[in-house]
Amino acid sequence: MSDQQSTGGAEEADARQQAADYVVERTESWDEGARPETVREDLEEGLAEAEVDVDEGELDRMAQEIHDDGSAETPDVG
Repeated sequence: MSDQQSTGGAEEADARQQAADYVVERTESWDEGARPETVREDLEEGLAEAEVDVDEGELDRMAQEIHDDGSAETPDVG
């Protein structure tokens, strides 16, 4: 039974990571150059919809990177 739970846990972690990657990529394409506050709001909204928790510092970092560079590295959320 624990093998099934481990596999399920790994699959859930992979799904969370994929969802976070998608949200960041979508926000990059929509919000490149937008104010960091706007980018952060869109990241927060997308991640909440995907039911993915990201620490406040990571949200700030990603928002600033998308504002400055048009892209950001997705944190490990698995």
